[in-house]
Amino acid sequence: MKKLSLYLLLLLFTVGKTFAQTGENAIIGIWESDKKDVRMEIYKENGKYYGKYLWGAQIVEKDGVTSKKDSKNPEPKLRTRNLIGIVSLTGLTWDDGEYVDGKIYNAPSGEYYKCKAWMKDGKMNLRGYMGISLLGQTATFHRYKP
Repeated sequence: MKKLSLYLLLLLFTVGKTFAQTGENAIIGIWESDKKDVRMEIYKENGKYYGKYLWGAQIVEKDGVTSKKDSKNPEPKLRTRNLIGIVSLTGLTWDDGEYVDGKIYNAPSGEYYKCKAWMKDGKMNLRGYMGISLLGQTATFHRYKP
């Protein structure tokens, strides 16, 4: 009986982990751009998805570790904060197979863009745009494995 309970527990853990990586919550986790120039963590809070910078070639000093300051932020009071750890992706909502209605902050330029994201072949595609999606750029991310 104990062996059966252990097997059922392991099965439920495995199935739960599999479901967490598909569907609506597939975006949750740590991602690295395919160019390997930025890493971010995506998480869910109050039904929406957010992302924070963990590392980025343009957000760290030449030593590759020390965070640069948010010097280009349109709000002067935020210009002294470190870029590593800031929430740069906000408000994505799940809608029929993609994440929509988000906003992304491009720290190196200090500009905000609308954004959306979708999963394809186990990768996350994140598109930032002005006005309409056609006027934007897409970055592709893979799950980060340290």
